[in-house]
Amino acid sequence: MKRFTAFLTYLLYRSVESAARLLPMTLCWYLGAAAGTLASWLLPSYRHLARRNLTIAFARDLSTTQINQLTRKHFKTLGGNLLCSLKMPWIPVEKLKNHLTIEGVENVELAFKAGRGFIYALLHMGNWEVLSQVVVSKGTSGGAMYQPLTNPFLDAHVLRCRQRTGCRLFNRHDGFNGPVRWLRNNGGVGILVDQHAGDAGQWSPLFGRLASTTNLAALLSRKTGAPILPVSVVTDAPGHWRMIISPKLDAPPDIELATAALNVALESNIRSSPHDWFWVHNRWKTPNPEFLLAKYRRGITLPPSMPPDSLQPFHILVRSPNWLGDACMAVPAVRALKRGRPDARVTILAPEKIAAVWRMVPDVDEVIPFPKNASILAVSKLLKKAGHPWDSGILLPNSLRSALEMKLAGVLRIVGYKGHWRRKLLHQIIPPRKKVGPVEHHSRFYLRIAWRLGANVEDPSLHDPVLPPPEPSSPLTLGLCAGAEYGPAKRWPLDRFAEAARAVASKLPCHWLIFGAPAEKNMGAQLASLIGTSAENLAGQTTLDELAARLRQCRLLLTNDTGTMHFAQLLGTPVIAIFGSTEPAATGPLSPASTVVRRHVECSPCFRRTCPIDFRCMLEIPADTVADTVLAKLGSA
Repeated sequence: MKRFTAFLTYLLYRSVESAARLLPMTLCWYLGAAAGTLASWLLPSYRHLARRNLTIAFARDLSTTQINQLTRKHFKTLGGNLLCSLKMPWIPVEKLKNHLTIEGVENVELAFKAGRGFIYALLHMGNWEVLSQVVVSKGTSGGAMYQPLTNPFLDAHVLRCRQRTGCRLFNRHDGFNGPVRWLRNNGGVGILVDQHAGDAGQWSPLFGRLASTTNLAALLSRKTGAPILPVSVVTDAPGHWRMIISPKLDAPPDIELATAALNVALESNIRSSPHDWFWVHNRWKTPNPEFLLAKYRRGITLPPSMPPDSLQPFHILVRSPNWLGDACMAVPAVRALKRGRPDARVTILAPEKIAAVWRMVPDVDEVIPFPKNASILAVSKLLKKAGHPWDSGILLPNSLRSALEMKLAGVLRIVGYKGHWRRKLLHQIIPPRKKVGPVEHHSRFYLRIAWRLGANVEDPSLHDPVLPPPEPSSPLTLGLCAGAEYGPAKRWPLDRFAEAARAVASKLPCHWLIFGAPAEKNMGAQLASLIGTSAENLAGQTTLDELAARLRQCRLLLTNDTGTMHFAQLLGTPVIAIFGSTEPAATGPLSPASTVVRRHVECSPCFRRTCPIDFRCMLEIPADTVADTVLAKLGSA
């Protein structure tokens, strides 16, 4: 059945080709132009792709109206040139000069005299099929590398048409030995160098944006010494084209730098006649699955004169977790995303209550906060209002809501775990960890997303504090957080906190700062009265920025397993964390400067909000043990 469908497609192609052969060239071009204009409306996905590509290339130079006009002109020109390309193989070679002007023949002759062959760096530009239909200079032998078509009937026909003037064709699947021998015999080889090269390509900028680029031209030039001649075809008038052969590329011997230099030359050619290039090809395609480029074999190479900060940004939108502790544990993953490619611009979408956390992270370029009661539609409007083309969106929460926010905002690649009822909204699903082996820390849950996208997640500096260490405070200031919004099962008793704090204060003159959420203000006051004059209650009285400033004054923080514990660790404040119903291997502090105090009873961890029995996991931790741990930590510091 597949072969039959291929044959029907071939017959349709030959029918259109036969009709084109009967028409005058100018009329053929105008009919094709009309078909191209019609196609732009019948195929909206290609129209949108062309407009997006033109925006990438010319947003700094052209207005939106001008880009829309250029899009329409491109489809018109493309249609005219494609229909004429069907007619070109049937025109006698001597009559082609009526439709084609060639500039730069002297550049081919100079290369031919050098005796090392020459490489045409070709573009899908104008009526590019004409490149195989002409002999540029007498005495030279032309050739080209080609990618076979999947339709065998069409492939055989197109090969016959391209070979009618003696053009030697080399199948890419057959390797490079043939082209190398041809070049060493002083022949010419054409290579199309303007297509997305996939995972095997080198990442170099085109119009300032990183694009996967074939290094084949530079590789063959290095092997044979053949110069590279950039070639373009522009439409001068309906049914008439001009082939421009540029002087040899002044490129360094390094293959990577030569490939980057070739992109610069190609960009210049495209700018000379932008409507002629093939904008409906996804040239700046986002790789799948690893669109972060740290692991790619050929890596990233920029022209020496181009600083990394001049690259067009690759916009990564990250939806933050909703809770303070989870957001802090997600910071290493966001850092890994940022470091995954030099053009990454990371924007965090976060609830207003925790937006300040992300503003403290140097790797974050922008934070978009949204209010507590904002609807999904309101959040998506915020994202559209930001004015960025979101190349990728990373969902750290598992919620359906977070996926809908990005979907409605038009994010091009939405990535995350399958989550809750949202599989069909995701473009890329991160497989979960197999539940074998030891307990995994929750920060690894987020890091796995970055790892699946190509980031290096084993760099220890991903876990470094977000701010430099402060100067030691005087008098000695210690922090205490006795609350936990999750529930009472995570709270060590207040009287034990007070007893431990008094014991420390009796050995070392110190000032205790009590932290907590707004709902814990009264609890903080009660604890302050139990400790005495050495305590100050700040529970519910600080913004996140103020909390950060006060935590950085503290030599350490004595705390339950709570968001403030993770926030302190993020700021670089050592933590002594008391664990009961939860598992420190999963959510405990990771810093070697921090300590976990725990009584591992048979029912722990239960992860309950309230203890259904006797709360033994917390009650079996005596106050003097905690006080001794604090004093030992201060003594070692």
